[in-house]
Amino acid sequence: MASVSVADPSGLSPVDFIQLQEYMEYSSMKVKDVMKDFNAGGKLVHHRFGERIDVEGFSLFLKTYLEVDDFPADLSQRLYQYFQSSEQHVPDRSAHPKDGGVCIKAVSCYFSVLEDGKPRDKLEFTFKLYDQNGNGLLESTEVDKIITQMMRAAEYLGWDVTELKPALQEMMAAIDADSNGTVTQEEWIQGGMNNVPLLVLLGLQMADRDGQHVWRMKHFNRPTYCFVCQNMLLGLRKQGLSCNVCKCTVHSHCANKNPPLCAATFVKSKDELGIAVHDWVSADCDSNKCEICHKKIKALAGKRCVWCHLTCHIECVSVGSFNCDCGPLKEHILPPWAICSMSKRNGGSHCLEESDLVNITPDGHFLQIFPVQGINPLLVFVNPKSGGKQGERVLRKFQHLLNPRQVYNLSNGGPNPGLHFFRNLQKCRILVCGGDGTVGWVLDAIDRTDMAVNPPVAILPLGTGNDLARCLRWGGGYEGSDLTEFLREIEESSLVKMDRWRVQVVPNDENEVGDPMPSEIINNYFSIGVDASIAHRFHTMREKHPQKFNSRAKNKLWYFELATSETISASCKNLKECLTIQCCGVPLDLSSLSLEGIAVLNIPSMHGGSNLWGETKKTEEVHKDEGHFPQVITDSEVLEMSSQDMSDRLLEVVGLEGAIEMGQIYTGLKSKGHRLAQTTQIMIKTKKGLPMQIDGEPWMQPPCTIHITHKNQANMLMAPPVKSSGFFHLK
Repeated sequence: MASVSVADPSGLSPVDFIQLQEYMEYSSMKVKDVMKDFNAGGKLVHHRFGERIDVEGFSLFLKTYLEVDDFPADLSQRLYQYFQSSEQHVPDRSAHPKDGGVCIKAVSCYFSVLEDGKPRDKLEFTFKLYDQNGNGLLESTEVDKIITQMMRAAEYLGWDVTELKPALQEMMAAIDADSNGTVTQEEWIQGGMNNVPLLVLLGLQMADRDGQHVWRMKHFNRPTYCFVCQNMLLGLRKQGLSCNVCKCTVHSHCANKNPPLCAATFVKSKDELGIAVHDWVSADCDSNKCEICHKKIKALAGKRCVWCHLTCHIECVSVGSFNCDCGPLKEHILPPWAICSMSKRNGGSHCLEESDLVNITPDGHFLQIFPVQGINPLLVFVNPKSGGKQGERVLRKFQHLLNPRQVYNLSNGGPNPGLHFFRNLQKCRILVCGGDGTVGWVLDAIDRTDMAVNPPVAILPLGTGNDLARCLRWGGGYEGSDLTEFLREIEESSLVKMDRWRVQVVPNDENEVGDPMPSEIINNYFSIGVDASIAHRFHTMREKHPQKFNSRAKNKLWYFELATSETISASCKNLKECLTIQCCGVPLDLSSLSLEGIAVLNIPSMHGGSNLWGETKKTEEVHKDEGHFPQVITDSEVLEMSSQDMSDRLLEVVGLEGAIEMGQIYTGLKSKGHRLAQTTQIMIKTKKGLPMQIDGEPWMQPPCTIHITHKNQANMLMAPPVKSSGFFHLK
């Protein structure tokens, strides 16, 4: 491995941190599973020397754990030197690798803190890692080593460790209360689970109990006070904790000292249902005016209602109105007085399902939504991995703007928990924050859920192409604008129907193995040939080098580069010789065309904004009587006058000459591809293996017969027409 010159081998630069974090985000491996390779019989055991591993073993660990074959050698070397320099003594080199190696426990502990997972599992893993004889006891000096690695991980994440250190020291003092020098596993786990800063470091995702804060470490770029000790938060890096829901702020070491409670997100008695009351929480209202006396509020002298966001002096709370109207976002908020905790006995015939477990309180009660007059709450699904870090930020913002009980992280159980929670409501809407794939995931889940109504779906586009969001006027990509403005657009949106199509693939040879088919439903489009080939190469490269595909801009550049190479290679030339197409039994004549791709369209956007069917002038449009659309149109003159509509139960079939033509359509140099048909059913027979894609998800398919038929219609929300000032509606 090539050596590098490092100014400070004992530390990692911010660039190193960002690069390593990007690799970790795309890895599905767990440290404890990779470490098994260093045990007896494992493939990396020859790189282990006692409790240490050599430099090559460390490099192979990184490649296996991060699931990349080309992890940068210079970064691997810096990480290796970092672990070496972090040790307090130099090991006996006679029994270890030539350069001393690194401690396998230190590496395991460090990375386990940084990866996704439950805090309790991480605490248990780190304890067992250092419990050599498995007797469930650790010397306090061994626990110190665990905490040292946690401190280093916190430093790597940008924390001000001068704040974290006293909190961990207090925890240690509490754990070893009898001062006997040993700690049991249960003492260690209980101490950790009661230490708020440590839980935040280990990745606690959501409050278990009502009134419990959802903390995250934050850097404050303006004067901010701690709500516990009432002193200012100081420091150059992330110097305090902030609650995602109520915005309470505290020093890390003050988080364990009974800060004021967070908002109550539900009521505990049916008698409280429908009683709309303010929920006043401590707030930094400095310079705001009191809504009651209209005088300025000084720092730490104010309260804010979580639901309507009114602010007032602490002493004015008792003077103001008792009723809360949920303020500007009342159209979207699911208020706590519409949710009640119920025992199974009082819940009648309600049968708990696995997806209900997310909505169960620690005391065994399940939460149930009750109809309250005038509410039309928004059920929000967020894919935190969409749009780089945008998904995580959007999740936090909606937890603050709305009731966190109506905001669901799709990484925690998918859409089912939220849909089951809302399933009995007669009136609600859904917002999906993610790419087209995320929208399809939620629509499939709605199909499988027995909901009282089929709720309409709006989209906050966080993906790369966002074709469906473009068609529904939600824009080509969220750019960080004010989410309250976006919620107002949902209020002004209109209901539209969207066709959804079923795809059945029958292989010619059952024994010939291809890639797994990504979906059996078409929401946007299906394609064979040139564009699917580019998408497949993009998908393969992204899986192999995830760190190169971490932004919308980078992804588009890669698509351009791959399209250029596809133009040169023309891998799908003479496509007409490889397949036949029938629309409602009518064969399409492709003999006079030189095509490299076939696209089957449900919506007028593909490849991040290309309209392959093209526009049809209103004066030329063929009139379609509602419910009496022709089954198939193949006449070229009629097709030229046929418009596209996502609710007409018709698919459009378009031929593509190659990657160059695709680029011309995207840039506007060409108005459309070759219009081949409009139809209600399609059968495609292929004679050789070809690249295919459904809604941007590609795969290689051996020779087969493909049947496409209408499945159902989904209720979607279309944004109001874009105003002249615009609102992140970008192509």
